[in-house]
Amino acid sequence: MSRELFFSWIFQLNVIWSFLAIISTLIVIVNSIYSLIFKSAFKTFDLRISLFALIFNHIQIVIGIILYLISPKFLWWEKGFNSVFNNDNHRRYLIEHPLISLIGVLIITFGWSIHRKSNKSSKKFLRIGLFYLIGFFLLTSKTLWKGYI
Repeated sequence: MSRELFFSWIFQLNVIWSFLAIISTLIVIVNSIYSLIFKSAFKTFDLRISLFALIFNHIQIVIGIILYLISPKFLWWEKGFNSVFNNDNHRRYLIEHPLISLIGVLIITFGWSIHRKSNKSSKKFLRIGLFYLIGFFLLTSKTLWKGYI
């Protein structure tokens, strides 16, 4: 299998999986808001959709790391850190995009972790909803950059 074909396949997988991760995270946010408004109990369904969104986001990061390492743009690092950092396009692809993605998933993971420490359903929904929302904004903000896609 040629390197270009492998890169193309991983890139398509990244696009599809990114869509799944974003949609699942959005479902968790909407569910949390709905459950907070109507004062619902935190049930197994709520736990599962939150966990699935967390898993989808973690798999997305793994796919993104693989794509990052096999991308032709990774060769820009050969010119050195200063060259990458001083070029807006290189910095966006090689530093900002991966870092923001990683921080977004870490925030979602943190929200998942702290929701388990609460016994009240309202606090569980608030913690998951808030941290998944912050992570969602970080993960989707990278696509709003001009010239990214």
